[in-house]
Amino acid sequence: MIEFLVGAVIAAVVAAIVLIIVDKLNLGLSVDGFGSAIIAAIVIAVVSAIIMWLFSILGITFGGGFLSAVVLLIISAVVLMLSGSFLPGLEVNGFVGAIVAAIAISVVYWLLDWVLGLFGIGVPPPPV
Repeated sequence: MIEFLVGAVIAAVVAAIVLIIVDKLNLGLSVDGFGSAIIAAIVIAVVSAIIMWLFSILGITFGGGFLSAVVLLIISAVVLMLSGSFLPGLEVNGFVGAIVAAIAISVVYWLLDWVLGLFGIGVPPPPV
């Protein structure tokens, strides 16, 4: 149980750092500060989990391939827009901004995973 909590805290901090990096790059998403980024990371993870749970209840699964990646990108953009609509510290600049932010979040996670992987450190998966 303690490993899960430590992992969740580390994942939230890493996600908050990624959100701040994307905010600084001005790519369709803005966060008011580190506290707002942590809250946004947690809310994005919860909203994403609920949406994926609903898809699994409906029997919708996502395999591999280009079409699946496009569908998951759209879902990530919708999750960002939903989270931004009720979080005061997170602002998403429309659907195109959400798509660009979702791509940027994925790229920043990939780069962070690659750099830390050079030192033998793993990065928790993104919430989106």
